[in-house]
Amino acid sequence: MNVLVTGSSRGIGLAIARKFSEEGHRVVVNGRNDEILTNIACIHPKLIPIAADISDYKQVERLFAEMSIDVLVNNAGIAYNGLFQDMNPKEWNELLAVNLNGVLNCSRLAVPDMIKKKRGVIINISSVWGKTGASCEAVYSMTKGGINAFTKALAKELAPSGIRVNAIACGVIGTKMNEFLNEEEKNELIAEIPAGRIGKAEEVAELTAFLASDKAEYINGQIITIDGGMI
Repeated sequence: MNVLVTGSSRGIGLAIARKFSEEGHRVVVNGRNDEILTNIACIHPKLIPIAADISDYKQVERLFAEMSIDVLVNNAGIAYNGLFQDMNPKEWNELLAVNLNGVLNCSRLAVPDMIKKKRGVIINISSVWGKTGASCEAVYSMTKGGINAFTKALAKELAPSGIRVNAIACGVIGTKMNEFLNEEEKNELIAEIPAGRIGKAEEVAELTAFLASDKAEYINGQIITIDGGMI
């Protein structure tokens, strides 16, 4: 299968890309920084680096012109931690552009070819905050809630064409997105997780690969939570 993982220059995205590559699939890693992607490809020569800003539809068009996609993993996302009243329009528009428009752009360009082939898988990487909302992450929560609703609606629309659409709502995963937390804050957060630890990017990758496989062919339109029992 040909797999595209957006925002895969690090963290969850890179773990997902490596997992699919290990399973023998042809995998495109994507990000905005061409130099970082090239370095990743040197370390993992089976990964195909293609730089593109997924919030820019024209750049996404060029990305999809490179290859036909069987599995799309919409992983790219950014966060903002702080009070909503301290945000400005530039900051929330950037979140909307990457977290929502990025998913729309990639999905729109992936779907026609999938419909022609009568098969395909779209997996959206979401967040538990899209289900429950998070203080000081109001706009981020809104974008992830939007992804969840889009997942359910698109799954119903595309199921007759043999295409499955699911989302993974991640809890606290050990990535750079959580590096702003100090040790005390991290421990307080872990205390709220029944599993007693922060999740691993590789665990999200395992779930993503399963959802893309034939073993999950009857799972569609679901928001699957991976959070150690946090919510």
